[in-house]
Amino acid sequence: MKLIVGLGNPGPEYALTPHNAGFLAVDRIAAVCNVQIANRRGRALTARTKLAGHDVLLAKPETFMNLSGLSVAALLDELHLGVEDLIVLHDELDFPLGTLRIAQRGSANGHNGVKSVSGVLGTDEWLRVRIGVGKPPLDDGRKVKAGGADYLLTPMRRQELATLDEVLDQAVRAVEAVLTKGVSAAMNEFNRKVEPESRQ
Repeated sequence: MKLIVGLGNPGPEYALTPHNAGFLAVDRIAAVCNVQIANRRGRALTARTKLAGHDVLLAKPETFMNLSGLSVAALLDELHLGVEDLIVLHDELDFPLGTLRIAQRGSANGHNGVKSVSGVLGTDEWLRVRIGVGKPPLDDGRKVKAGGADYLLTPMRRQELATLDEVLDQAVRAVEAVLTKGVSAAMNEFNRKVEPESRQ
């Protein structure tokens, strides 16, 4: 079995914010599998299903982003799984909206959810699908702090949601590729050279 976790914040006010791209991606996987993520276990909403012929548990932590690692660790322990069985989907400010990359390890890069998962698990050697949410230009009418916190917790506009919608389908295919072809082949297929966005 694989544990597939989307990172995000619970509550309707956060539902369509960039920081909830991980939740939205796991919701998309659930829709493809025709299941509802509604069971409570390991401090998360979960759904057990099959994806690409593999048994998986889909999970959306209810701990809020900064404490995501507590839920991930609880689920791994309950399911008797190791970090090699974990796939995490999360938003990534440094990649443009509409892109994604698969990574086998890496620093948190300022992402508090990633920091929490690595901190609780005691390692950053776990697979993640990083979903680009970019950052709008500073002159688009919204106040965006240098760190991106305002942007990440502000509901996305219609055009942004339309762009994200396409990458959510890519995220499903990326996870399927990891399960069926292995990590290296999936990375070769989905990772494209992405220049980090300027943080002027």
